[in-house]
Order: sequence, then structure tokens, then C-alpha cells
Amino acid sequence: MKKILTASAVFISLSIGAIAHADVENEAVAARMDAMKAISGSMKTLGTMAKGAVEFDAAVAQAAVDTIEAQAAAVPVLFEAQETDPMSEAKPEIWSNWDDFVSKANGLNAAAAAITITDAASVGAALGAVGGTCKGCHSEYRM
Repeated sequence: MKKILTASAVFISLSIGAIAHADVENEAVAARMDAMKAISGSMKTLGTMAKGAVEFDAAVAQAAVDTIEAQAAAVPVLFEAQETDPMSEAKPEIWSNWDDFVSKANGLNAAAAAITITDAASVGAALGAVGGTCKGCHSEYRM
């Protein structure tokens, strides 16, 4: 039952993100936002487990980490074209500091790739490893 609730929570959080992006007209920007929402939803899944709000489930936690890894790998491609939309939170510095931005995206990918969820304690470690890379990029490249 808890697996169903966790999976439902992830689906709902991703669905809310899709609704929030309904006003985005630029398809490239919408795709970027969808990738970021998938990462955010996965971070929330890990966070609720780390806090004990939902029961630890290694398969669900690893799936969240795998989603982060896959989406992070796509970030450079998704941001390659300097596309804009009034709903976008991407700063123009992404493209003027492209190599740094790509390095940060690759850092997120590498951090997620190095994680294997084995027990409840590894969820907290995963959050720490991935969360720092998210913050490093967002502080410079997100409005």
C-alpha cells in the first residue's frame, strides 16, 4: 500500500508541474521545465523517505535517483538552444557561461550515477550528494 501511495505522490507532483507549465508556449522551454520538474519530484520522493514521512522502499528510492541521473544527462541538450519564454526561470548566464553550466549538469549526473540505494541511511546520503549540485547550479542559473 505504501508503494502505491509513494508512486501516487510522485505522479501527482509531476502532474501539477505539467499543469503549471500549461502557459509555456515555447516547446523547448517546456521540455526543459519538464525535466527539472522530474528531478524535483524525485528529490521530493527521496526527501519524504529521508524524513520518515513515507516508509523506506529501496526500489522507489533507486528509481528516483535513476530519474535524476537520466534527466541530468539530458540537461545540456535541452538547454543547448538559447530559447526563451516568459514562464522560464532560466537566466541568460546559462549561455554566456555555457561550459560552467554544462559542467554543473554533468556534476549532477555523476553524483546521481554514483548512488546506489541500499538502506534508509543511503537515502540521506543521496540527498546530500545530489542536493549540493542542484543548489550550485540554481544559485547561478535560475531566477
